[in-house]
Amino acid sequence: MTHQRRRLATFTGRGYDKGRSTLQCAAWALVVEPLQRSVLCPPRVRARILRAFGAQIGEGTLIRHDVRIHWPWKLSVGENSWIGVGAWLLNLEPITIGSDVCISQGAMLCTGSHRADDPAFEFDNAPVTVADGAWIALRATVLRGVTVGEGAVVGATALVTRDVPAGARVLAPAAAGV
Repeated sequence: MTHQRRRLATFTGRGYDKGRSTLQCAAWALVVEPLQRSVLCPPRVRARILRAFGAQIGEGTLIRHDVRIHWPWKLSVGENSWIGVGAWLLNLEPITIGSDVCISQGAMLCTGSHRADDPAFEFDNAPVTVADGAWIALRATVLRGVTVGEGAVVGATALVTRDVPAGARVLAPAAAGV
């Protein structure tokens, strides 16, 4: 079996669109994003800031402090959802979170990856969707291209690489006795 050596200097980022101008991206990343993550920023103000930068945030949604949101204009959250302290929404592509969803502390939703078989290591990104009533528990990770179905539970520290059907339970291997 042969393998291709990575040639990272040939990476171009082709096909990836940040969705806003360089100035808007810089304003978000350098000034506004650190402010909205602060424990001193009230949740209602945080929601207003995110909406001002293009996020769709439903009424009654609670986004706690220290939540990392890569690009707010690629985020949609329904009503009465909770996003816990230290969650990371790495949304190079859209993340859609339904209503009455709980994204627990330290959970990660990641829409980005790279093509492992490409020497240039180009992007291999895809959206993430979490349907109404789902729960992504403490430090769980949901990777690009995944849909977590309505009422599903992704248990603490679980790694999800495939769609989760409505009502299903996904446990981390240690929790499942593996």
